[in-house]
Amino acid sequence: MSDTPVSTTSVTDSFALAEEIKTYKTTELISFLQLQNFELVEEDLEIIRKQRVNGRTFFKITKDELERHGMKLGPATTLVEFAKEYKELKQCIRELKRRLRNMGSVVADSNEAMRCEYISVILHASLHIVKRVTKKDLILEPHFEVIGEESTSHVDYAIKALEELICITEGKSYQVNISFAQNLIQCESALQVNKKKRKTLEDNFDYIYGIVTTATEWYFILYTTEKISCTSQESLNIRLVRSALNENSEAEKELCKNVKRVMEVIVGLLKDRLEVEREPSKKKNGFKGILKNRRFEIYYKKFTILRII
Repeated sequence: MSDTPVSTTSVTDSFALAEEIKTYKTTELISFLQLQNFELVEEDLEIIRKQRVNGRTFFKITKDELERHGMKLGPATTLVEFAKEYKELKQCIRELKRRLRNMGSVVADSNEAMRCEYISVILHASLHIVKRVTKKDLILEPHFEVIGEESTSHVDYAIKALEELICITEGKSYQVNISFAQNLIQCESALQVNKKKRKTLEDNFDYIYGIVTTATEWYFILYTTEKISCTSQESLNIRLVRSALNENSEAEKELCKNVKRVMEVIVGLLKDRLEVEREPSKKKNGFKGILKNRRFEIYYKKFTILRII
């Protein structure tokens, strides 16, 4: 084992690194943490050094344990959140592999029910992270009925916060263009549902996110009462193949990397949507702020946002 930890770039790109961290001795773990943008000071690192925290115990420590030994709330939270995100991603990959082992690879003629098995795993994992980070309640409802003014339809998955619909997901096996059209209609109906739940009659601005996916291809839609934006025709892709069951194979590494990318987008969009005020006028101002916020660009930097209406 080398005494020189990998760079920060490798941290964000390689799920396998987390397994490598487990092999770190205390000195190697400290060197690794110093490379991260965690804003740790020598006092924080000394606690890790004094308590002989190594790579394996790092993923088991709690915030209370770190604070009990003198670490401030900020760095303690940062370190524990980093460890939790790894564990949640690992759990998601484990569930995906279980389905690959039981159902096999997702291929062109795989049916919608099979694809939804994989979609559900990624959505549940993403929601779990959002709920933990925001401390807000979210509900994922499968086969949810959306009753709009002009149409009624069942969506594959609806994500709600305080009875307000914030994301609609359509899982399909093929014909993505048709799925886009269906998702747009569902988003419009969802905004109408949200409007009925509001008592105010002032500004009616609202927005919702839509996800169109085949489990292997993921597209994201931003639907507002003023315009519609979507990702470019280049989707985020996840290859769900049995060869990913082989430990340390290229297929496994690719699966981990791409699942992480999709989850980062879902988590980012839901988190931003939850942080916007519920009142339409405040929501509009908050939405404009998100568009200008560099944090929002993180989730869209690989996309070209297209105004289609």
